[in-house]
This record gives sequence, C-alpha cells and structure tokens, in this order.
Amino acid sequence: QVQLVESGGGLVQPGGSLRLSCVASGSIAAMRSMSWYRQAPGKQREVVAVLTTGDSANYADSVKDRFFISRDIPKNTASLQMNSLKPEDTAVYYCNANLKTSPFAAWRDAWGQGTQVTVSS
Repeated sequence: QVQLVESGGGLVQPGGSLRLSCVASGSIAAMRSMSWYRQAPGKQREVVAVLTTGDSANYADSVKDRFFISRDIPKNTASLQMNSLKPEDTAVYYCNANLKTSPFAAWRDAWGQGTQVTVSS
C-alpha cells in the first residue's frame, strides 16, 4: 500500500507564509504527478496546484503567483510553499499523487489525510 502524509499546516496571520510537506511511502513504482487540493467547510474540494512529469506546474487562478509546488523525487516528497496568505485560503489541504504501485498496476490516485490551514488574525 501507499501512504501520503501531509504536515506543516497551522494558524497563520494574513500575509504570512506556510510550507506544506507531503511524504509518500510504500510501494511506488512510478509517479507521474503530484497535486495539492483544498476543501473549505461547506464547499467542494478544489485543485490548487499540479506538478506533472518534467516538473511542469499549474496553479489555480486564486493562488497563482502566491503558491509554489515542488517535489524531491529521490525522497518521494512534495511541498507547497504558500505566501501572502489570505483568509480565503483557509481550508483543509490534501496531497494527491497519481502513481503506480507496480509496473503491472493501473495508474491511480493516492490521497493524504489532509492538514488544516487557517489564515486569521
């Protein structure tokens, strides 16, 4: 099995920064993308940032130029650097990876448990 664990969430003031980390462990034969999603109370989950093969990154308009996604392939980790945070960024943030657990397996999504980010003064 594959496990994704997020960390780095917490309470931060508007304008502040947080860095979220996601560590993937278990049987990972290949990984073609890692993403960050978020879900605010009473709202649908939305994609925040996506990093694909070749380190091509895409961001939601709401976070563009403020958030930065990166990954360390040898360590099977991904990060989300969040700058200039706004109260609207308050949500549970989830790490997602599209991967194969073996060369014979189908591509599938793996999810972390989520980490709470609260932006408030």
